[in-house]
Amino acid sequence: MIDPVLVEALPGIGFVASIAGLHLIREIQARRFCILRSSSFQPLAITTDDGEVRAPMNELYFAKTGSGKDLIILYGNSQALTVEGQYELSSKILDISESLGCRSIVTVGGLKRDPPVDSPKIFCTATDKQTLQEAILLGASTIQGRVYGAAGLLLGLGRLRGMRGCCILVETLGLYPDVLAARVALDFLSRLLGLTLDVSRLDRAVEAIQKLLGGPSHQFGVKRE
Repeated sequence: MIDPVLVEALPGIGFVASIAGLHLIREIQARRFCILRSSSFQPLAITTDDGEVRAPMNELYFAKTGSGKDLIILYGNSQALTVEGQYELSSKILDISESLGCRSIVTVGGLKRDPPVDSPKIFCTATDKQTLQEAILLGASTIQGRVYGAAGLLLGLGRLRGMRGCCILVETLGLYPDVLAARVALDFLSRLLGLTLDVSRLDRAVEAIQKLLGGPSHQFGVKRE
């Protein structure tokens, strides 16, 4: 692997990360290499329209991009519901990523806005000034507050390990899978990671997310002070 970057794409506000992550996996033809299960996931089975049953899980995908940086993509249908579970799962994900040479992290999420906006803006926070400045130069604005769930914890724990990273949050109403916000997130990721992505089939990712999640999930994002 060449200087792999961990990209987090778990369910959250507006399912922005989930939609963007699934589309990214399909576009760059990433391959799944790890399935993670946790007793802290929701105690249920997720059913689809065709009657199929899926267990809560997280998955890790890998892809060579040709841009000079390979990707490890964290995708799944659930986040841990307890503090202990979030720390345990995030630590395990970082252990695996570090073992593959990963030193950089990008987490993705939605930032709840009401009323909805026609042109969602991107906000960011980062582990260090250099990474933050790189995100700002690509059009992101800084934000103060708290980043909950894997989007925040992976960055915080990663910084303690000497890993660099940023979290990007896209404005969304947060009441439904937001394809517009996901498109904005993908555009930013493509520039940040040096990728060329076709977003013309993004609606298919939305349909797949609805089937995968089977309904609403716990949401995570930023809480203003």
